[in-house]
Amino acid sequence: MKNSYVIGIDIGTQGTKTVVFSIDGKKAGEAFEPSRLIHGGAGQVYQEPSDIYESVLRTVKEAMEKSGVEKGRALGIDAQMAGIMGIDRDFEAVGVYDSWLDTGCEPYIRRMKETAGREIVRKTGGAVTYAHGPKILHRKEQKPGEYARIVRFVLPGVYAAGKMCGLKAEQAWTDYTHLHFSGFADNEKKRWDDGLLQEFGVDKEKMPAIVSPFQVMGTLTREAAAACGLKEGVRVVAGCGDSAASALGAGIVRKDMVYDVAGTAAIFSCSTERYTPDEKNQALMFARSVIDGLYTPLAYIGGGGLCLKWFRDRNGKSYDYWNEEAGKSEPGSGNLYFVPHFSGRTCPNDPGVKGAWWGLSFYHTSGHMYRSIMESLAYEYAYYFSVLKEQNPQIAPDCIYGAGGGTRSDVFNRIKADVLGLPYRPLAEADTAVYASAMIAAYGAGMIPDLQARMKVRTRAECYLPSEENHREYEKRAGVYRKLADMMGELGRKMDDERKSVYAQKVSAKEGEKL
Repeated sequence: MKNSYVIGIDIGTQGTKTVVFSIDGKKAGEAFEPSRLIHGGAGQVYQEPSDIYESVLRTVKEAMEKSGVEKGRALGIDAQMAGIMGIDRDFEAVGVYDSWLDTGCEPYIRRMKETAGREIVRKTGGAVTYAHGPKILHRKEQKPGEYARIVRFVLPGVYAAGKMCGLKAEQAWTDYTHLHFSGFADNEKKRWDDGLLQEFGVDKEKMPAIVSPFQVMGTLTREAAAACGLKEGVRVVAGCGDSAASALGAGIVRKDMVYDVAGTAAIFSCSTERYTPDEKNQALMFARSVIDGLYTPLAYIGGGGLCLKWFRDRNGKSYDYWNEEAGKSEPGSGNLYFVPHFSGRTCPNDPGVKGAWWGLSFYHTSGHMYRSIMESLAYEYAYYFSVLKEQNPQIAPDCIYGAGGGTRSDVFNRIKADVLGLPYRPLAEADTAVYASAMIAAYGAGMIPDLQARMKVRTRAECYLPSEENHREYEKRAGVYRKLADMMGELGRKMDDERKSVYAQKVSAKEGEKL
């Protein structure tokens, strides 16, 4: 067992990453391939399933070649969580992968919220947002031909794993870390809810089996093994969602830990053994941990990290340059506020909130603007943290653990510490998901005896301590930010209603002309 190797694969929004690990957790080889996100009209964002699958094969092959390892014994995949796709009887894709960044399902979000919003939160643990339920209804009503051909709705990691194992649709699955995004599941009981499915007219037979992340679902076919440089028969586990894998890899395996993922989506999470869905605010999503019996309630800013990338891409220079410029700017960015919801606010769902700067003056520099983006993400975290403490007044975290590419920025880490009033400790490994997926595979294949014991918190040497003065100042600004975001939501909804009214009048006028 000493020379055994396992493969972890992370199908993220920005790309697919594969790492070959020894059984004791050392990297032997890795590869990365960027994603091809396709942007259509009216908020449409999707990926071609064949791109996703082939990126897995290519990165596994490259990582194996770099490792010099002759064989791997097990393989695990985590993937982006809130998007959904369909497969036919032969596990072939029906249509595209509907990305979590896509907002085309918005009318169905409204319908689900109006019809059974609180019941969905209570049962699934998550409020209705740009996730599986509304996306399935969108497919059912807007693309009925595709819906009829779909035998099971699956996640991108399941699609890749199922094809690699040569499975049929009736063998498809979803793991329990995704249930808060489902719209139709009973999270506590780990089963589909007949009442919710019937209420919205969704065929139960199109929903896959609900399993644990470490259940072995199949083995690699000869063809798939040859394509990715492995031997036939490698065991493949069910896998989990990328944020669940990221939390596990970070060592979030016991209650009362607070965790930040500074990635494409900015995710704020904690851990608890109590299932208390956020029915009041509908901001926190009560996700399950890979560790059964532990919950990791979370909230996220869709594309939070993308706002920083968007700014950099349009203004040139490097992240290092902009971090330095932000560090020269004072806390509060000279009374400049940024709203990071380019695709509408996700937690709680409010499509009326859009991206904006407020308070710009001739005094402000581009450094102020970049810093204000970072501060806006921290202000959102402050709101999520307040909801968390309201629900769990006994929670007493001693620090925030940070993962993701954003933790490479000293100024960003310091802002979060100051805004939240807690020490911020970046993890030693920024990308924790792929390691977790490999260890989930090792555990499922019987190569390690205890998954929870394997996951240790490994932090970097530096720890960012909060400034009391800055924290007091940021507490006021976080309150202003929250009011600003709420006001923008009201204004955005009003403008949407006015646009719809104008459009309806034009349609009515044209109909009148025809008569």
